[in-house]
Amino acid sequence: MNLSGKSVMAALRFWKIEPEQMLIAHDELDLAPGIARLKFDGGHSGQNGLRDTMKLLGHGRFARLRIGIGHPGHKDRVTGWVLGRASADDDILIGRSIDDAIAVMPLALSGNFNEAMKRLNTSKD
Repeated sequence: MNLSGKSVMAALRFWKIEPEQMLIAHDELDLAPGIARLKFDGGHSGQNGLRDTMKLLGHGRFARLRIGIGHPGHKDRVTGWVLGRASADDDILIGRSIDDAIAVMPLALSGNFNEAMKRLNTSKD
C-alpha cells in the first residue's frame, strides 16, 4: 500500500481519466473510527500511499475518502495499528462510516461533489 502510486497511475492510464476525476479511499489516523470525510486536494498528512501517489502525479488535486481508524496514541505504535485488525467495536464503527460514505456517492458521481462532501462531513451529533 505504501507504493500504491504506481497502481493508481496505471489505473488512470487504463481508464483514460484525469487525477481530478478519481477518488482515493484511504485510512486516516487523524479521524476517529466511525468518521468518514470527503475532501478534494491537499497534502498526504503522512499517509504513505497518498505520499507515493502525489509524488508520481506531482500534485494532490484529486478527491479522497478518508476513513477514520483512530490513532494508537504513540507514533511508535502506528505501524502495528494500521496493519493490525481493528477491535470489534471499531470494526462496527468503521463499517458504518463506510456505509455513510456510500450513501452520498450518487451525489458525487452525478457531479455534485460539494453537496456529497457537505452531507458526509456535517456532524450528525
